[in-house]
Amino acid sequence: EVQLVESGGGLVQVGGSLRLSCAASGFRFDGHDMHWVRQAPGKGLEWVSFIRWSGDKAYYAESMKGRFTIYRDNAKNTLYLQMNSLKPEDTDVYYCNAAGSWGQGTQVTVSS
Repeated sequence: EVQLVESGGGLVQVGGSLRLSCAASGFRFDGHDMHWVRQAPGKGLEWVSFIRWSGDKAYYAESMKGRFTIYRDNAKNTLYLQMNSLKPEDTDVYYCNAAGSWGQGTQVTVSS
């Protein structure tokens, strides 16, 4: 059974930082590309970032470029999202996605 468990969210002030983690199990982690996606209450999903299975390619949504960094540790079956210079509009539930599955999400709240 594929499992993705996000953690690391919380309440942070504008300009602060958080590091999200996504612990994966139940599939070959180093064989899958992965995504971070976010969703605000009452809104649709917004793609945040992608990383190739090997970790050597990463892409970001325009508003996240230069502030967010996606990376992975294939030895630990864990995906990360380092978020810096956080803004109120980054307030969302963040999900990781891989192998056709989603985690339960982790809430990020940025206060001004």
